[in-house]
Amino acid sequence: MVVSRSPAAGPAVEGRLRFGGVPLPLQEAVKVLGVEVDRELRFDGHIKHIAKKASHRVSALRRVASFLDRGGKLLLYKAQIRPYLEYAALCWMSCAASHTRRLDSIQRRALRLVDAADTPDPPDPPALFEPVSPLDSLEHRRDVAALVVFHKAQVQGVPHLARLRQPPRVATRSTRTVLTSGDAVEVPRSRASQHERTFVGRVSRMWNIFTATVPHIQEMNTQSVNLAANRWRLLKPTPLRLVIL
Repeated sequence: MVVSRSPAAGPAVEGRLRFGGVPLPLQEAVKVLGVEVDRELRFDGHIKHIAKKASHRVSALRRVASFLDRGGKLLLYKAQIRPYLEYAALCWMSCAASHTRRLDSIQRRALRLVDAADTPDPPDPPALFEPVSPLDSLEHRRDVAALVVFHKAQVQGVPHLARLRQPPRVATRSTRTVLTSGDAVEVPRSRASQHERTFVGRVSRMWNIFTATVPHIQEMNTQSVNLAANRWRLLKPTPLRLVIL
Protein backbone atom coordinates (compact mmCIF):
# COMPACT_ATOMS: atom_id res chain seq x y z
CA MET A 1 0.00 0.00 0.00
CA VAL A 2 1.42 3.38 -1.05
CA VAL A 3 0.33 6.34 1.05
CA SER A 4 0.92 10.07 1.03
CA ARG A 5 4.33 11.34 2.10
CA SER A 6 2.65 13.46 4.74
CA PRO A 7 4.01 12.53 8.21
CA ALA A 8 0.45 12.10 9.49
CA ALA A 9 -0.67 9.79 6.69
CA GLY A 10 1.18 6.66 7.82
CA PRO A 11 -0.05 6.52 11.44
CA ALA A 12 -3.58 7.36 10.29
CA VAL A 13 -3.93 4.17 8.23
CA GLU A 14 -1.41 1.85 9.91
CA GLY A 15 -3.12 -1.47 10.69
CA ARG A 16 -6.51 -0.31 9.43
CA LEU A 17 -6.21 -1.56 5.85
CA ARG A 18 -7.21 -5.17 5.39
CA PHE A 19 -7.65 -7.56 2.50
CA GLY A 20 -9.50 -10.78 3.20
CA GLY A 21 -9.12 -10.12 6.90
CA VAL A 22 -5.33 -9.84 6.62
CA PRO A 23 -3.77 -6.49 7.57
CA LEU A 24 -1.88 -4.80 4.72
CA PRO A 25 1.51 -3.46 5.84
CA LEU A 26 2.61 -0.04 4.66
CA GLN A 27 5.57 -0.07 2.30
CA GLU A 28 7.99 2.51 1.00
CA ALA A 29 7.61 1.15 -2.52
CA VAL A 30 5.63 -1.43 -4.47
CA LYS A 31 6.56 -3.39 -7.57
CA VAL A 32 3.97 -3.87 -10.30
CA LEU A 33 4.88 -6.10 -13.26
CA GLY A 34 8.57 -5.47 -12.68
CA VAL A 35 8.31 -1.68 -12.25
CA GLU A 36 8.98 -0.23 -8.80
CA VAL A 37 7.01 2.83 -7.72
CA ASP A 38 7.78 4.51 -4.40
CA ARG A 39 5.37 6.27 -2.05
CA GLU A 40 6.05 9.59 -3.78
CA LEU A 41 5.15 8.11 -7.18
CA ARG A 42 8.72 8.47 -8.37
CA PHE A 43 10.99 6.02 -10.15
CA ASP A 44 14.34 6.78 -8.52
CA GLY A 45 14.60 3.36 -6.91
CA HIS A 46 13.51 1.57 -10.07
CA ILE A 47 16.16 3.30 -12.20
CA LYS A 48 18.87 2.51 -9.65
CA HIS A 49 17.78 -1.13 -9.65
CA ILE A 50 17.80 -1.61 -13.42
CA ALA A 51 21.03 0.37 -13.75
CA LYS A 52 22.71 -1.97 -11.27
CA LYS A 53 21.47 -5.09 -13.08
CA ALA A 54 22.51 -3.76 -16.48
CA SER A 55 25.90 -2.71 -15.14
CA HIS A 56 26.55 -6.23 -13.85
CA ARG A 57 25.77 -7.59 -17.29
CA VAL A 58 28.16 -5.15 -18.92
CA SER A 59 30.84 -6.48 -16.57
CA ALA A 60 29.97 -10.00 -17.73
CA LEU A 61 30.26 -8.85 -21.34
CA ARG A 62 33.73 -7.52 -20.60
CA ARG A 63 34.83 -10.95 -19.40
CA VAL A 64 33.82 -12.65 -22.66
CA ALA A 65 34.54 -9.76 -25.04
CA SER A 66 37.92 -11.15 -26.07
CA PHE A 67 36.22 -14.30 -27.42
CA LEU A 68 33.74 -12.41 -29.62
CA ASP A 69 34.02 -10.29 -32.72
CA ARG A 70 32.39 -6.89 -32.91
CA GLY A 71 29.12 -8.24 -34.32
CA GLY A 72 28.87 -10.86 -31.58
CA LYS A 73 29.43 -8.30 -28.82
CA LEU A 74 26.88 -5.96 -30.34
CA LEU A 75 24.33 -8.76 -30.64
CA LEU A 76 24.92 -9.78 -27.04
CA TYR A 77 24.40 -6.21 -25.87
CA LYS A 78 21.12 -5.88 -27.77
CA ALA A 79 19.80 -9.20 -26.52
CA GLN A 80 20.99 -9.30 -22.91
CA ILE A 81 21.68 -5.74 -21.71
CA ARG A 82 19.60 -3.17 -23.56
CA PRO A 83 16.25 -4.80 -22.65
CA TYR A 84 16.99 -4.00 -18.99
CA LEU A 85 17.43 -0.33 -19.92
CA GLU A 86 14.16 -0.20 -21.84
CA TYR A 87 11.69 -2.43 -20.01
CA ALA A 88 8.42 -0.50 -19.47
CA ALA A 89 10.27 2.70 -20.36
CA LEU A 90 7.05 4.55 -21.24
CA CYS A 91 5.97 4.20 -17.60
CA TRP A 92 9.06 5.73 -16.04
CA MET A 93 10.01 8.22 -18.77
CA SER A 94 9.01 11.03 -16.40
CA CYS A 95 12.00 10.32 -14.17
CA ALA A 96 14.64 12.99 -13.70
CA ALA A 97 17.16 13.60 -16.46
CA SER A 98 19.97 12.60 -14.10
CA HIS A 99 18.54 9.07 -13.99
CA THR A 100 18.21 8.70 -17.76
CA ARG A 101 21.78 9.97 -18.10
CA ARG A 102 22.82 7.14 -15.81
CA LEU A 103 21.29 4.64 -18.22
CA ASP A 104 22.94 6.42 -21.15
CA SER A 105 26.32 6.03 -19.45
CA ILE A 106 25.78 2.28 -19.22
CA GLN A 107 25.08 2.08 -22.95
CA ARG A 108 28.22 4.12 -23.67
CA ARG A 109 30.22 1.79 -21.45
CA ALA A 110 28.91 -1.25 -23.33
CA LEU A 111 29.58 0.32 -26.71
CA ARG A 112 33.17 1.06 -25.76
CA LEU A 113 33.55 -2.68 -25.21
CA VAL A 114 31.93 -3.36 -28.59
CA ASP A 115 34.26 -0.94 -30.39
CA ALA A 116 37.40 -1.85 -28.45
CA ALA A 117 40.07 -3.84 -30.27
CA ASP A 118 40.95 -6.10 -27.35
CA THR A 119 42.36 -3.21 -25.34
CA PRO A 120 41.55 -2.14 -21.78
CA ASP A 121 38.56 0.13 -21.37
CA PRO A 122 39.47 3.83 -21.60
CA PRO A 123 38.40 6.14 -18.80
CA ASP A 124 34.88 7.50 -18.81
CA PRO A 125 34.47 9.99 -21.68
CA PRO A 126 33.00 13.48 -21.36
CA ALA A 127 29.23 13.83 -21.09
CA LEU A 128 29.00 14.76 -24.78
CA PHE A 129 30.83 11.62 -25.94
CA GLU A 130 29.10 9.97 -28.89
CA PRO A 131 29.80 6.26 -29.53
CA VAL A 132 30.75 5.32 -33.06
CA SER A 133 28.61 2.20 -33.04
CA PRO A 134 25.49 2.40 -35.23
CA LEU A 135 23.02 2.33 -32.35
CA ASP A 136 20.27 4.81 -31.66
CA SER A 137 20.28 6.57 -28.32
CA LEU A 138 17.98 5.29 -25.60
CA GLU A 139 15.99 8.54 -25.75
CA HIS A 140 15.54 8.07 -29.49
CA ARG A 141 14.15 4.59 -28.95
CA ARG A 142 11.83 5.75 -26.15
CA ASP A 143 10.46 8.54 -28.32
CA VAL A 144 9.84 6.24 -31.29
CA ALA A 145 8.10 3.70 -29.07
CA ALA A 146 5.96 6.46 -27.55
CA LEU A 147 4.85 7.69 -30.98
CA VAL A 148 3.95 4.15 -32.09
CA VAL A 149 1.88 3.55 -28.95
CA PHE A 150 0.18 6.92 -29.31
CA HIS A 151 -0.71 6.11 -32.94
CA LYS A 152 -2.33 2.89 -31.73
CA ALA A 153 -4.39 4.85 -29.22
CA GLN A 154 -5.17 7.94 -31.29
CA VAL A 155 -5.62 6.53 -34.79
CA GLN A 156 -6.16 2.79 -34.54
CA GLY A 157 -8.38 3.08 -31.47
CA VAL A 158 -6.92 0.09 -29.62
CA PRO A 159 -9.39 -0.50 -26.73
CA HIS A 160 -6.91 -1.02 -23.88
CA LEU A 161 -5.15 2.24 -24.81
CA ALA A 162 -8.34 4.31 -24.89
CA ARG A 163 -7.40 6.29 -21.78
CA LEU A 164 -4.30 7.62 -23.55
CA ARG A 165 -6.34 9.31 -26.27
CA GLN A 166 -6.24 13.09 -26.34
CA PRO A 167 -8.91 15.43 -27.75
CA PRO A 168 -8.13 16.93 -31.16
CA ARG A 169 -6.68 20.40 -31.13
CA VAL A 170 -8.97 23.23 -32.17
CA ALA A 171 -8.01 24.29 -35.69
CA THR A 172 -5.98 27.47 -35.90
CA ARG A 173 -4.79 29.54 -38.82
CA SER A 174 -1.51 28.32 -40.27
CA THR A 175 1.39 30.74 -40.04
CA ARG A 176 5.00 30.66 -41.03
CA THR A 177 6.10 30.01 -37.48
CA VAL A 178 3.55 27.44 -36.27
CA LEU A 179 3.10 23.99 -37.79
CA THR A 180 -0.48 22.80 -37.91
CA SER A 181 -1.96 19.42 -38.71
CA GLY A 182 -5.44 17.98 -38.87
CA ASP A 183 -4.22 15.16 -36.62
CA ALA A 184 -2.88 17.47 -33.91
CA VAL A 185 -4.11 17.01 -30.34
CA GLU A 186 -4.56 19.28 -27.38
CA VAL A 187 -1.44 19.38 -25.24
CA PRO A 188 -2.28 18.94 -21.55
CA ARG A 189 -1.26 21.85 -19.41
CA SER A 190 1.82 21.11 -17.33
CA ARG A 191 2.47 22.91 -14.06
CA ALA A 192 5.71 21.06 -13.38
CA SER A 193 8.62 19.87 -15.48
CA GLN A 194 8.03 16.30 -14.29
CA HIS A 195 4.55 16.31 -15.83
CA GLU A 196 6.01 17.53 -19.13
CA ARG A 197 8.18 14.40 -19.16
CA THR A 198 5.28 11.98 -18.62
CA PHE A 199 4.04 9.90 -21.51
CA VAL A 200 1.02 12.05 -22.38
CA GLY A 201 2.83 15.31 -21.68
CA ARG A 202 5.79 14.51 -23.92
CA VAL A 203 4.21 12.43 -26.67
CA SER A 204 1.38 14.91 -27.31
CA ARG A 205 3.98 17.56 -28.11
CA MET A 206 5.99 15.17 -30.27
CA TRP A 207 2.84 13.95 -32.00
CA ASN A 208 1.85 17.44 -33.12
CA ILE A 209 5.30 18.06 -34.63
CA PHE A 210 5.49 14.57 -36.12
CA THR A 211 2.08 14.61 -37.79
CA ALA A 212 2.73 18.07 -39.22
CA THR A 213 5.70 16.71 -41.15
CA VAL A 214 4.45 13.18 -41.96
CA PRO A 215 1.39 13.09 -44.27
CA HIS A 216 -1.31 10.43 -44.39
CA ILE A 217 -0.82 9.36 -40.78
CA GLN A 218 -4.40 8.06 -40.71
CA GLU A 219 -3.67 5.52 -43.45
CA MET A 220 -0.41 4.23 -41.98
CA ASN A 221 -0.08 0.92 -40.17
CA THR A 222 2.10 0.28 -37.13
CA GLN A 223 5.18 -0.72 -39.13
CA SER A 224 4.94 2.36 -41.35
CA VAL A 225 4.60 4.63 -38.33
CA ASN A 226 7.60 2.97 -36.72
CA LEU A 227 9.76 3.58 -39.79
CA ALA A 228 8.51 7.15 -40.22
CA ALA A 229 9.07 7.92 -36.53
CA ASN A 230 12.62 6.58 -36.74
CA ARG A 231 13.41 8.75 -39.75
CA TRP A 232 11.82 11.80 -38.15
CA ARG A 233 13.61 11.33 -34.83
CA LEU A 234 16.99 10.94 -36.54
CA LEU A 235 16.63 14.52 -37.77
CA LYS A 236 16.15 15.84 -34.24
CA PRO A 237 18.83 16.50 -31.63
CA THR A 238 19.32 14.49 -28.46
CA PRO A 239 18.24 15.49 -25.90
CA LEU A 240 15.09 16.71 -27.62
CA ARG A 241 13.55 19.88 -26.22
CA LEU A 242 9.85 20.25 -26.94
CA VAL A 243 7.54 23.25 -27.04
CA ILE A 244 3.77 23.39 -27.33
CA LEU A 245 2.68 23.30 -30.98
